[in-house]
Amino acid sequence: MKKNIFLLLVSIIFVTQVFAQKQSTKQSKKIILKSATVHVGNGSVLNNANVVIDNGKITEVTTNAVNESGAEVLDLKGKHIYPGLICVDSRLGLEEIEAVRATIDYSEVGELNPNIRSVIAYNTDSKIIPTVRSNGVLLALSVPEGGIIPGSSSVMKLDGWNWEDAAYKMDVATQLNWPSMRVRNAWWAPPADEQRKQSAENMDMIKRFFDEAKAYSQLDKPASTNLKFEAMKSIFNGSRKLFISASTAKEITSSILFAESYGITPVILGAQEAYMVADFLKEHNVSVVYTNPHSLPATEDEDIDMPYKVAKILKDKGVLYALSINGSWQQRNLPFLAGTTAAYGLTKEEALQSITLNAAKILGIDKTTGSVEVGKDANLVISEGDILDMRTSQITMAFIQGANIDLDNKQKELYRTYMEKYKLK
Repeated sequence: MKKNIFLLLVSIIFVTQVFAQKQSTKQSKKIILKSATVHVGNGSVLNNANVVIDNGKITEVTTNAVNESGAEVLDLKGKHIYPGLICVDSRLGLEEIEAVRATIDYSEVGELNPNIRSVIAYNTDSKIIPTVRSNGVLLALSVPEGGIIPGSSSVMKLDGWNWEDAAYKMDVATQLNWPSMRVRNAWWAPPADEQRKQSAENMDMIKRFFDEAKAYSQLDKPASTNLKFEAMKSIFNGSRKLFISASTAKEITSSILFAESYGITPVILGAQEAYMVADFLKEHNVSVVYTNPHSLPATEDEDIDMPYKVAKILKDKGVLYALSINGSWQQRNLPFLAGTTAAYGLTKEEALQSITLNAAKILGIDKTTGSVEVGKDANLVISEGDILDMRTSQITMAFIQGANIDLDNKQKELYRTYMEKYKLK
């Protein structure tokens, strides 16, 4: 019996060692990143600059000499320092293998679930997360999907032993999937009248739910507690954002007007046709998370390169926007989405802002991250080349709140294994 228990404990320890992610340790002493090109994230660049990290915070960013006494000094001459990249729409930590239902935890049963929290389902042992952070993405909004109101999303650090460790800012936004207002004529689509009827019914459901939730929020002491309505209170009092997934121009404008009727200024997610209503977005002070710029045009009337040009149009109209991409493993391509927009009208630093400081502003975390500035968390990426260019980007180091994080991953491990197996050079 004792022998069996011993063997069981040994097996558990072995499995833990094999499958647990390597986690960073808290910063123990001051670190100086010396003589690098610093891309601040607000549009400016500092050449031959020094960045000082102390107790997880950025304490100096300067082109002058700094006091190196008692510090760990890293000479980064010829290298680049960037703010950690931020993904504003992802299923990271909620999905592992797309084809295996048991590894998917981003949706719940039912249409209206504002009380569901993605943060507690976040899996820090995901093998996908290290492959994403090794490309410079250090923070991600983990977003629930499914139904009309799938729940609340939280900003997660792509490092940590458990979801409590990984949580950067919890319950930042509640997601609302706006009903499609586009009638599809595809062979697989229901008849047009059926589509219109379903869309109208869903809109009625949303309005009825918001009316009831608004009335509930105005009660001092409800006779009985309604968890769904309790979760909506933070939307009405402004302590939590409302992210509305809407694609077409009609969906975008109608969803914004709907939110405003309840005193809410939403953020539009997806926003495929945002360029058509950019003036409207600016007038109503609505921010946009433009998703999947590496896409085909939405309609046959659009320019072939329209998805690449949307960021420039929004920038010129003064709309606050960020770039993102759906899914989980796809987030590793986030810097290259921004690189494409830099080839279609934006400067490199403007493109960088769309996945750093702009994203932080939309999420309400810009006071602590999103740029390389004094007083902010040391969420930093160090690269030997241009982080927005897949040909030259080679990330050698990264820090989350001053902790030097492990950039190894399963893909690199397999690469080393088979390079050695076949003795390739």
